[in-house]
Amino acid sequence: MANRRRGEIEAELGGRRWTLCLTLGALAELESTFGSDDLPDLARRFESGRIRAQDLLAIIGCGLRGGGNAISDAEVALLPSSEGLPGYVHIVAELLAATFGTVAQPSGGAAFPQQPQEA
Repeated sequence: MANRRRGEIEAELGGRRWTLCLTLGALAELESTFGSDDLPDLARRFESGRIRAQDLLAIIGCGLRGGGNAISDAEVALLPSSEGLPGYVHIVAELLAATFGTVAQPSGGAAFPQQPQEA
């Protein structure tokens, strides 16, 4: 069971429940992936509300690995969401909200929750 106080969330991908968490190692991986100088720079990137499919993949992959799952980004890319694209966006929004507190809405109209939703 996910512990929100530790920044963990649960999500369903590929018909399975997973625990995701952006641990310090996962955040360091995201800094490297996105070329961020530091954590505030990484947070600003997410607060901008602009997100690409590759960003979703990287964030979900880092979150899964941070949650203790041995899984590559290539394997993550094959995990379907029962909700399609909005499902992936929701997972990322929930994970970023659990990690950073709040997240802006992405451009293009898909809604990121401003507060983490209780499971």
